[in-house]
Amino acid sequence: MLAVCFDCPGGPENLYVKEVMKPHPGEGEVLLKVSASALNRADLLQRRGKYPPPKGASDILGLEAAGTVAGLGPGCQGGWKVGDTVMALLSGGGQAEYVTVPEGYLMPVPSGMTFIQAAAIPEAWLTAFQLLHFVGKIQKGESVLIHAGASGVGTAAIQLVRLAEAIPIVTAGSQEKLKAAASAGAAAGFNYQNEDFSEKVLAFTQGVGVDIILDCVGGSYWEKNLNCLSTDGRWIIYGLLGGGEVHGDWLARLLSKRGSIHTSLLRSRDKEYKERLVKAFTENALPYFSGVPSPCLQPFVDSVYPLQEIAEAHRIMEGNKNIGKIVIEMPASP
Repeated sequence: MLAVCFDCPGGPENLYVKEVMKPHPGEGEVLLKVSASALNRADLLQRRGKYPPPKGASDILGLEAAGTVAGLGPGCQGGWKVGDTVMALLSGGGQAEYVTVPEGYLMPVPSGMTFIQAAAIPEAWLTAFQLLHFVGKIQKGESVLIHAGASGVGTAAIQLVRLAEAIPIVTAGSQEKLKAAASAGAAAGFNYQNEDFSEKVLAFTQGVGVDIILDCVGGSYWEKNLNCLSTDGRWIIYGLLGGGEVHGDWLARLLSKRGSIHTSLLRSRDKEYKERLVKAFTENALPYFSGVPSPCLQPFVDSVYPLQEIAEAHRIMEGNKNIGKIVIEMPASP
């Protein structure tokens, strides 16, 4: 099968496509024929040598995919059959023509949705769902500040906050991205490039601040995050795009607000946790992608690249040019 490879850590130019051995499903695993896979920041970090796959996971890039069940390993419980159209959360291996995945990580492709759209759901939406419900314990009426509001996770989080009957507020780096976030349902959005988002958030919340912050930036935002965190607020860090170092009296200021810090990574979670997350998302969010019941959730797809143009897809994401997800399409079967 064809798969994305790189021989040494570095830039997008190190990526290439070559033939590798097709995997075989193990105990309780499904063989997925991949039609499309989406790109994530974790793929960029892994390519740079900064985010190795968990022990036992494929070293091929790709944390989510959509396609067709092509085979079943021993011990599968009968929930899936060959030919089913599915999307999957992966620990790696999605940017290839085939990947094996535990059957509990699979979800049905919503009716009327293409593989391109479905590939944009698993990693981003499960991350957002996990942060809001498993970690943040979001409640009706709460306010949530979402950094990188036009990203895959950001656009998913906006819609899930709305579904929870809470209030999504975002930051983004351009008016075009803020407009996209607004179309996803953001109640307010602020351009971190030219305004102090903490002051704007405090003004929007009438000085109260936000109950939850979804933070993929980290160090460079600590002071502004604390400025606009409410008393008893939850600050959830799931990425460090702005670095990991913090200098100053942040602990004292956090303590004064009785605030709490949570950190979360999805890829390194154990199998049982991921299966529980997939089940909760499938039951509580997935029905809304089909439009019944309302409101309708939808993934935001920025662009689609053929597998052979994987390096260009990485360049686009590295330049922060995408709004929503970048999807990689597999070659058509002969």
